[in-house]
Amino acid sequence: MIIGKDLSKKYGSLTVLKSVNVSIKKGEILGITGPSGAGKSTLLQILGTLDFAENGSLEFDGKDLLSLSPKKIAKFRNENIGFIFQFHHLLPEFTALENVCMPALISGLEKKDAEEKALKLLKTLGLEHRINHKPNELSGGEQQRVSVARALINNPSVIFADEPSGNLDTENARDLHQLFHSLRDEYGQTFVIVTHNHELANMADRVIEMRDGQIVN
Repeated sequence: MIIGKDLSKKYGSLTVLKSVNVSIKKGEILGITGPSGAGKSTLLQILGTLDFAENGSLEFDGKDLLSLSPKKIAKFRNENIGFIFQFHHLLPEFTALENVCMPALISGLEKKDAEEKALKLLKTLGLEHRINHKPNELSGGEQQRVSVARALINNPSVIFADEPSGNLDTENARDLHQLFHSLRDEYGQTFVIVTHNHELANMADRVIEMRDGQIVN
């Protein structure tokens, strides 16, 4: 589904990615591991079109993403890609339901329809009793589940997760890892997960290890 070829990236004089080649199958859970500074998050952001490689190519279902205008890339990202981050990035002034609705409203969905989809997702994730709570009224595990629902609201083809369990305790981290597998089995969801968590990495279908801006294993 996704093919990145010869992806390279520099920040000033620092080379972060060195001609990386990666392919991701539909319905796959791919783990990306490696020490800090290996280039994992940079690769994730480039594959998710949040950042751009200086060299190389990126295809998504045969579409050359690097040939699109910034506006078209933003539209493509909103419609096809979901993101889950370590620090949730929920909007503090809005409820769980409102946070989940945001990407759908941005894509042009009517408020009523967005709320129906968001409510269904929150129920699936066991949060129907927390829909009117704001982020500071939710536990860390609940906040992360809200961010998962937000990532799923537009039925994306792939979800990119950057250290999604990094701020969770062991029990909540294990629950989140099981949730990813359940979502893959139920929705055919594709996940690309950057993680230092060996348990999460071991649950992936395939793991690539990075060091010094390259895939080494």
